[in-house]
Amino acid sequence: MKLENSQKANGDIEIVANIEKDLRYISGIIKQKGREMLSTYTITPPQFVALQWLFEDGDMTIGDLSNKMYLACSTTTDLVDRMEKNLLVERVKNPNDRRVVRIHLLEEGKRIIDEVIKKRQGYLEEVLVNFSTEEIQLLQKGLTKLHQEMR
Repeated sequence: MKLENSQKANGDIEIVANIEKDLRYISGIIKQKGREMLSTYTITPPQFVALQWLFEDGDMTIGDLSNKMYLACSTTTDLVDRMEKNLLVERVKNPNDRRVVRIHLLEEGKRIIDEVIKKRQGYLEEVLVNFSTEEIQLLQKGLTKLHQEMR
């Protein structure tokens, strides 16, 4: 009985190692393809990440954005300065507390995010062309469950 559990544990360890490796490689490919897609736009990868957060979560302070991006506030401030100059975002003062400034995504920022996400989805559709509907549904369910467990 102990031997079977030991063999199972070793098999699980190997499977987990393979999953981690596959996820790392997939992440790298997605990052590379994303950068290729961004090359036709006037934004940098960190700016894209910032725009994505604003697109998904709405207006936020520099501090909130810094925390989400794991960057220093000074770095995020520089990032927002450049995006503001390119009319992708604007700083909006809170009328009730003028010390609070929120970053607001402008139409051009929304347009870029929308276009790039559609291009990424198109790329994924191409990759999944040889998957059956059942395989795609299983993959989606598994990834959703993994994401929920990681949160």
